[in-house]
Amino acid sequence: QVQLVESGGGLVQAGGSLRLSCAASRSIVGINFMGWYRQAPGKQRELVAGITSGGSTNYADSVKGRFTISRDNANNMLYLQMNSLKPEDTAVYYCNARSGWFNSWGQGIQVTVSS
Repeated sequence: QVQLVESGGGLVQAGGSLRLSCAASRSIVGINFMGWYRQAPGKQRELVAGITSGGSTNYADSVKGRFTISRDNANNMLYLQMNSLKPEDTAVYYCNARSGWFNSWGQGIQVTVSS
């Protein structure tokens, strides 16, 4: 198991940028997959971006080219750089870490993009 705590959310105007951070309670070196999900009101939780232990990334079509996921293994951190934000990016964002024996989630952090 690993505990995850998100930070960096808040209010931003459309076109602006925000960086979300996820602090893990232990080493993330051995965690094969880490990702960011989001859930908007009335919608299902969706994968925004994921990154493997090898550095491979994948993004939802809606954020591709605007968001960048990265992991800092030395500091047990996961990041999501969010650029060119749109109102439709408004959601609660969740950090996720998944291995063969656990699937951990952060508490979620609100991102609100105003038009």
